Amino acid sequence: MSIRRLESGPRMSQAVIHGNTVYLAGQVGAPGQSVTAQTTAILESIDRLLGEAGSDKSKLLQATIWLDSMDDFAEMNAVWDAWVDPANPPARAAGESRLATPDFKVEIIVVAAKD
Repeated sequence: MSIRRLESGPRMSQAVIHGNTVYLAGQVGAPGQSVTAQTTAILESIDRLLGEAGSDKSKLLQATIWLDSMDDFAEMNAVWDAWVDPANPPARAAGESRLATPDFKVEIIVVAAKD
């Protein structure tokens, strides 16, 4: 079974497709922006990468969301709830974690089916 990588660099790929499964790297928004702006940018990036891989948000299997602070949970969820396909929500977990820099407030990782 082949493996295809999208937007690969020396450290990581933004997406890896193996068979009919698409694995996305953790996506972040612009440092220093609000939770709403970062979440919006992340979900746009997820849409773009899934599209390149031949998938879309209706095929999400799993989402892992890391927040700099759980105080931002409701703000992130407001953006997520407006974006996610309500007929096909993924299994999801959210937690608090120190991210790569204090300027990142949200990071989202997803796995999706393809075709």
